[in-house]
Amino acid sequence: MDKIQMVDLYTQYVKIKDEVDQAVFSVLESSAFINGPEVKLFSEELSKYLGGSYVIPCANGTDAIQIALMALELQRGDEILVPNFTYAATAEVIALLGLSPVFVDVEPGSFNINIEDLKRKITNNTKAIIPVHLYGQCAEMESVLQIANEHQLFVVEDTAQSLGAKYRFLNGTSSYAGTLGDFGITSFFPSKNLGCYGDGGALITNKEELAIKARMIANHGQKKKYYHDIIGCNSRLDSIQAAILRVKLKYLDQYTKARQKAAEIYDYALKDIPALRIPSRVTFSDHVFNQYTIQIQNGSENSLNRDQIKSKLAEYGIPSMIYYPLPLHLQKAFRKPDQEENAFPVSQALTHSVLSLPIHPEITLSQQEFIIDKLCLTVK
Repeated sequence: MDKIQMVDLYTQYVKIKDEVDQAVFSVLESSAFINGPEVKLFSEELSKYLGGSYVIPCANGTDAIQIALMALELQRGDEILVPNFTYAATAEVIALLGLSPVFVDVEPGSFNINIEDLKRKITNNTKAIIPVHLYGQCAEMESVLQIANEHQLFVVEDTAQSLGAKYRFLNGTSSYAGTLGDFGITSFFPSKNLGCYGDGGALITNKEELAIKARMIANHGQKKKYYHDIIGCNSRLDSIQAAILRVKLKYLDQYTKARQKAAEIYDYALKDIPALRIPSRVTFSDHVFNQYTIQIQNGSENSLNRDQIKSKLAEYGIPSMIYYPLPLHLQKAFRKPDQEENAFPVSQALTHSVLSLPIHPEITLSQQEFIIDKLCLTVK
């Protein structure tokens, strides 16, 4: 059995090596390394995949959030509602722009933003919501959009872990994650479901005026070269990464099905283990499993805790990850002097219980069986 990886990028590359190599060589031969034809083609192809939304490539997912907030012309001190249980980049950009992140607790099953707590956190200074579609499953966007409409708030979807997931509305229609709000943002970090071989990101919007503005901001605020109409930044997806992404986009649905199949295997084997809680599935969203995240339940006095189980798995050569070990409100970068320690009970409980197991399109049945066997042996 091959060494188990959290994400097996090399094996994935080998399977599409000829296509990727040819794509890279084509860029090298053209020498159009910045804003070359491959970037425009990738933007068009991802737009078509998403149903026609505008796609603005940029340097990474964090830049995408920044560009979106800049395009919405938010003012210093404006409050942005964001889940407390997520990666720091989402709140980091808010603070960098002089805006105020306001943390919202999450659901214990789906890990996504809690709608009731979201409602409680709205003030006269609230101007936007950034729901994060964590681990590959959409937040409850129908309610988010309704609340945003009632309070005239912008919505920026953080789709970094859920590209390709579809959201289903109560009226029977469906749309891809990232195409529902004013902006969606995504990351092409190598471990994402659609990942390049470096850094990369994109913004998604259905509004032409926002697309035009975002493109300008990402390009030093210029629409015409050397004419800077607004303050912008330098955030570009390079042509080599775009060429690689064009190849991998053709396989995205295939990769998603492989991840979902791997998740089903985990589910079947782990669903009746009392010490474990498998990932919840919501009725309104697909799950594309950027992560397969279980929760370790509190057991008997002699049972192992989450960190001990993680260490034991490592002894068997099984990698696992904790996404995330500390909620945002307790991070030094965001902690306020008057912050209540237990203000976000679900987020805090999750930081002590979540454990992500290896999942990727290349994982084999024998590797999963080994993981399941050793995990069950460890928790019993």
